[in-house]
Amino acid sequence: MVDPLPMPRALVRAAEQEGRDAWLLTLPQTVHDLKDRWALTVGEPFQPGGSCAWVAPVRDSTGAELVLKVAWPHPEAEHEADGLREWAGEGAVRLHASAELEDATALLLERCIPGTAADSRPEPEQDVIVAGLLRRLWRRPAPGQRFRTLQSMCDMWADEFEHKPVAMKENLDPGLTREGLTLFRALPGTADEQVLLCTDLHAGNVLAADREPWLVIDPKPYVGDPTYDVLQHLLNCRARLVADPRDLVGRMAGLAGVDKDRVGLWLFARCVVESVQWPDLREVARRLAPG
Repeated sequence: MVDPLPMPRALVRAAEQEGRDAWLLTLPQTVHDLKDRWALTVGEPFQPGGSCAWVAPVRDSTGAELVLKVAWPHPEAEHEADGLREWAGEGAVRLHASAELEDATALLLERCIPGTAADSRPEPEQDVIVAGLLRRLWRRPAPGQRFRTLQSMCDMWADEFEHKPVAMKENLDPGLTREGLTLFRALPGTADEQVLLCTDLHAGNVLAADREPWLVIDPKPYVGDPTYDVLQHLLNCRARLVADPRDLVGRMAGLAGVDKDRVGLWLFARCVVESVQWPDLREVARRLAPG
């Protein structure tokens, strides 16, 4: 009989919303098996936790402080372990072990101590931290790597947008919507270079550590245009984005060393794609629209 497993509150809510209750029921056995496989002492999970994974501090047989992450399958994070191997601790947490299970992915990761998220810092400081990390993470993957392309992700998101019910899109400007979706599909193929991307790098996914001042966690690796990679941070700085999107675009483009006009095009297209769920991005898209 496996002992009851404490559950992160956010994970429980997400499982209820996405119909993953059965997955939660199998999680205690999964964690128990991983504990035996990797000879771990497992602590209480981090609260409130994330929306796709059970994450907790652990110690291995040598006493090293690590983190165990057990995630349900979700496409965007399919190659998290591969990305972390590629970065090998340079700007991101080190991967100590991984396992592909029948209905979960398990990662044994470096633990960031003290682990304070960079989103606790003022946003202008976050800009510098995020841009500096991105410039370190961007690189050509080693030959033979199986990372998916940014083109495939953009096509998938555009398809999902187009298949949303008409009633959900009735308040959108048809012209801007067509232009945004066209750009979202076209931009990946016009990039000057193709590098390994994080795609979900924002200050909440950057933790203070003792090995380096800041380390990236929870990457969702793809290969494509580095200019795309600044977008999630811009979207997370919502007040500044809504107040003056072009100013924020110029600042982050300068810090990250990418073309500000191209960042503006990417952000316009992404705001269109996100505008059904986030109505405040409709005005941002209008102000960034080309021409």
